[in-house]
Amino acid sequence: MTVMEQRGAYRPSPPPAWQPRTDPAPLLPDAEPYRVLGTETAAKADPELLRRLYGQLVLGRRYNTQATALTKQGRLAVYPSSTGQEACEVAAALALEDRDWLFPSYRDTLAAVARGVDPVQALTLLRGDWHTGYDPYEHRVAPLSTPLATQLPHAVGLAHAARLKGDDVVALAMVGDGGTSEGDFHEALNFAAVWQAPVVFLVQNNGFAISVPLAKQTAAPSLAHKAVGYGMPGRLVDGNDAAAVHEVLTDAVRHARAGGGPTLIEAVTYRIDAHTNADDATRYRGDAEVETWRAHDPVRLLERELTGRGLLDEDAVAAVREDAEAMAARLRERMNQDPALDPMDLFAHVYAEPTGQLREQQELLRAELAAEAEEGAAR
Repeated sequence: MTVMEQRGAYRPSPPPAWQPRTDPAPLLPDAEPYRVLGTETAAKADPELLRRLYGQLVLGRRYNTQATALTKQGRLAVYPSSTGQEACEVAAALALEDRDWLFPSYRDTLAAVARGVDPVQALTLLRGDWHTGYDPYEHRVAPLSTPLATQLPHAVGLAHAARLKGDDVVALAMVGDGGTSEGDFHEALNFAAVWQAPVVFLVQNNGFAISVPLAKQTAAPSLAHKAVGYGMPGRLVDGNDAAAVHEVLTDAVRHARAGGGPTLIEAVTYRIDAHTNADDATRYRGDAEVETWRAHDPVRLLERELTGRGLLDEDAVAAVREDAEAMAARLRERMNQDPALDPMDLFAHVYAEPTGQLREQQELLRAELAAEAEEGAAR
């Protein structure tokens, strides 16, 4: 007797005609990145919002250059600059409500600062003092994530939990194009779509995963096209157009908050600086390519729009730049002060209730520090 001949055995019937669960057409991104600046749509944009975006972009550019300089002075161990990507960073912070959560990657320090995190605290991880130099709950900014894409499932989990509790909260998770090649990216998008979690994924496609160009990572028409495979809408936006990025993110956040589920947004931008200060970008890209993107600079694009429409004059530009210089001076002054670090902080914020092993290690370190202090006093 075969298995199929046994009583109660499963006998498959002819399959019905296949029908998709949902119509994929509305989920597909547009063929070209969405733009606002330089188009007729720009006339409908809120002038106050544009001026606010501009001010934040100028501050962000100066923040990036100052942080990069701090690495050369030995005040930072490493800095992954977001120069050229400031439109994405600023728009991500401004598109959220106070109750929402931002989940940044290691390159998204500027987004955390634009969200309200103290600039020095935002750089503490990159100085090597703490794993996270700020309280994530204060500004609802998760710790900067140095492993690629691991923050994405965390964002989905928080968003799903918030919905289960009835909290009106949206999570916005930021990731680079390199992070889309990680398994965490797949897992996060799959869970988010199945659970219809209120989460927005912002992919900053800056052209390279360190030295690996996008063409060597994926054969998809765009990264935004990956959304349809998970059952969520994909949007493609010009990542250097601050007004467009803000509009697309705001729409996605509103959609998620209303119960519409997640959205995957690909912002096409460019990493002007090297991957970090430890990277030699000239080994894998040419100066001509970089200069081409400098002509599409996010600060310059918005300044041109505002001045062309009479919404920004020379005095206003000078005032914004003065504010940026003042911010940079304060940052330099504070970063040039040696931090007072307590080795016992190694055991703080690990567990709500320390384990026995952790307490044992804590006592061992305390004894070692006491012995060193006595030895130093004896000298």
